Amino acid sequence: MPAQPRFRRVTRIGLVQVATYYDDRGREKHTAACTAPRCGFSTEYDARSAAELAARTHRCSVR
Repeated sequence: MPAQPRFRRVTRIGLVQVATYYDDRGREKHTAACTAPRCGFSTEYDARSAAELAARTHRCSVR
């Protein structure tokens, strides 16, 4: 069973959290995930700026 990633540089933009981590091959990855209940938005990017842009433009369909 693989280990859980250790997130660092976690920031919050609205309801979306953006974090940086190293994947299982040692590459730096960035993720954006919505914290709203039943939203399910979560994406992974190679660039931090792309993850932050996704967080800024995300619109929850669940209200």
